[in-house]
Amino acid sequence: MSLNCASLVFRVPCILGQPRRANTTKLTSTSYVGSCLSTHRKKSHQNNSFHIFSQLNFNQNNSSSSVMEDKRNLVLSSMEPEKYSKELDVAVRVVQMACSLCQKVQDSLISKTNSPVHSKDDNSPVTVADWSVQAMVSWILSESFGCRNVSILAEEDVQSLSTADATGPLDAVVKTVNDCLIEAPHFGLKGPQVPLGTSDVLEAISRCNSTGGPTGRFWALDPVDGTLGFVRGDQYAVALALIEDGEVVLGVLGCPNYPMKKEWLSYHHRYHRIISKLTPPSSESWDKGCVIYARKGSGEAWMQPLHQKNKLLAWPNSKKPVRVSSIDNPALATFCEPFEKSNSSHSFTAGLAHSVGLRKQPLRVYSMVKYAAIARGDAEIFMKFARTGYKEKIWDHAAGVIIIQEAGGVVTDAGGSPLDFSKGIFLEGLDRGIIACAGAKLHEKIIRAVDASWNSSSL
Repeated sequence: MSLNCASLVFRVPCILGQPRRANTTKLTSTSYVGSCLSTHRKKSHQNNSFHIFSQLNFNQNNSSSSVMEDKRNLVLSSMEPEKYSKELDVAVRVVQMACSLCQKVQDSLISKTNSPVHSKDDNSPVTVADWSVQAMVSWILSESFGCRNVSILAEEDVQSLSTADATGPLDAVVKTVNDCLIEAPHFGLKGPQVPLGTSDVLEAISRCNSTGGPTGRFWALDPVDGTLGFVRGDQYAVALALIEDGEVVLGVLGCPNYPMKKEWLSYHHRYHRIISKLTPPSSESWDKGCVIYARKGSGEAWMQPLHQKNKLLAWPNSKKPVRVSSIDNPALATFCEPFEKSNSSHSFTAGLAHSVGLRKQPLRVYSMVKYAAIARGDAEIFMKFARTGYKEKIWDHAAGVIIIQEAGGVVTDAGGSPLDFSKGIFLEGLDRGIIACAGAKLHEKIIRAVDASWNSSSL
């Protein structure tokens, strides 16, 4: 049986978490298998965790041809891409693009005295960045995987943007989307041959109409998580997750304003802006911004710096692993909670923190940056107990949950059950609140404290 090595090699992708190198030299089938076996023996000697060949018990009565066929099959299976590798690759790249878009819009918002911030039906803020990121991500995913194969559940709808009195915002969104897509080749993605028209942008936004559910595959997108922090010049996140049959299988968080120095996280980002003007940031002094991502079952999470302008995004883009903190003593732990009081109870978490022995002041941060802080080891606990009537939406948690879990942490509801992403838009059946911890011991202590304190609370 002939074996074309070159065709095999070019089907092997660059896996974000664990890049694999393939020999691109064109070989005959016999020399190819022999070289692979030789290479494998060397790698097996270096890495005891990968010893497939040593576990094979070939029947000596088999013919040599059948043995060679088994070896060929083993070589092919070892070269198969890891599951969701392409999806993760595209997701990280498109979130990098979204972060670049958001940075430009936020700078524009801060520099203007009359910021173009709009209100949705629930009075929550929405900006050009929210609509633009959703349109851009929708377009890239559809181009990468095909419109028929892409289902997206996202926060923004097209109704308020397509009304007659929304001409100004709509024009701004179309321009912002096209300005971003022009840069797609710098991120290793294909952009449109001609600029998108108004109808194209509206269609891309309206295509994000999935309702989720227990079966099938869909993307969950929060284009700008923490819009209030975004318009105030503070922390926000771009969150993208892939959910399959009700389970999150990969997550990507873009955190453009996340400081690389842990101590800066507790300060409002306007102080960072002042300092960066006085002392221009460098890799040796102060820097900000990252993209964190993880894939289900990998047991690892990774972080990349934000892509630098006017440069090609070279993978794996200086990535490095992130891991949760090893602190399990509540007195030493840092805990996060939402910045706003409108949909969470600071008073209950304050009482709970005191009862469990948390001594540090809470780290109040906008958006899913809280999940990133735990995954990076900059905080140990995130607690959120919503007020009566508030329902958590899956796009506010999906990406952050999988990243913390693969980084070694634990995320459950207050009853200790996993969060259920199979019920549609909302996290239905949530027991009281959400608790994310750097480790199981700390998580168990928080759960016990919640049970002891709940009956006396006024939530």
